[in-house]
Amino acid sequence: MNTRNVYINGKFIPEVDAKLTIFDSALMFGDMVFEMTRSFKKKQFKLKEHLERLYASIKMLEIPITLKIDEMEKLCYKVMEVNDPAFRKDDEHRLMIDITRGPLSIYEHVVDHVGPNVIIADFPLRWTVRGMGKLFDSGVDAFVPSQRAIPAYLLDPKVKNRSRLNYLIVNIQVSKYKGKNAWALLIDPDGNIAEGSGDNFFIVKDGKLFSPEGRNILRGISRQYIMDELCPQLNIQFFEKNIDIYDVTNADEAFYSATPFCIMPATKINGLAIGNGKVGNVTKLLLKQWSKNVEVDIVKQIKQFNKSDKKLNPHAPSPYAFKR
Repeated sequence: MNTRNVYINGKFIPEVDAKLTIFDSALMFGDMVFEMTRSFKKKQFKLKEHLERLYASIKMLEIPITLKIDEMEKLCYKVMEVNDPAFRKDDEHRLMIDITRGPLSIYEHVVDHVGPNVIIADFPLRWTVRGMGKLFDSGVDAFVPSQRAIPAYLLDPKVKNRSRLNYLIVNIQVSKYKGKNAWALLIDPDGNIAEGSGDNFFIVKDGKLFSPEGRNILRGISRQYIMDELCPQLNIQFFEKNIDIYDVTNADEAFYSATPFCIMPATKINGLAIGNGKVGNVTKLLLKQWSKNVEVDIVKQIKQFNKSDKKLNPHAPSPYAFKR
């Protein structure tokens, strides 16, 4: 049986043996920047854009890696090539690229590797989207927890980093909500909508698309694709502006965007119906066009993943839910 391998600092290591020292700065401080990608028909989608954001994050955190972005891109494709024999025919490649500063200097005498770590893992996309298939029909309930988004003047969310305790707190709070299919929707300290716990947010009003300004959010690759490519293709007007809970409640449609699921309809906010409480036409159009562009029926693919996979452990956290 083929096993997946992880690239770590110039070597390919079996996934089960991939390790970092407990003295790494990533464990001590959450001092790690990262990107997670996906493929369509086993071809990477917007890999260059993900890497450009990764290198912007590396620059902001001043992690002294010597690997150039073009070299990183070649490595990503090499990781896919090495691992593809271990993937099912219908799998998609989900790359996870982690960059850490390395072990703190006071511990260097007891570690094997000194300096930054470059880690590239590759696992099936279906791991991330398990259980999501039915949500494309019903939509999710955008729930606003008490935990606020961290504003850029405190810690810039445009740097994609592993210091994500605030997202875990959010997911714990959302798990206590009595409604069904609840996903987090964070507001910033000024009361404006920011983002989800790992995704961006949009509303539709009178056929026009709106998303929060890019100040207090991670500027998602999927968000940018919707803005720059899908909207022009469909002649949909797009605006970045401050929106609040009132605006979402009175919108015609709403949805989240992120790399693994692309677009996820939101049909409620805090239990109240958004529009008619059903998946909206603009949301469907965007999903249809995205599917056409990548030659994959996105919703059908995720539903098919769900049919063929075992159910998740209900007592363990996932990227979009926590233990109830």
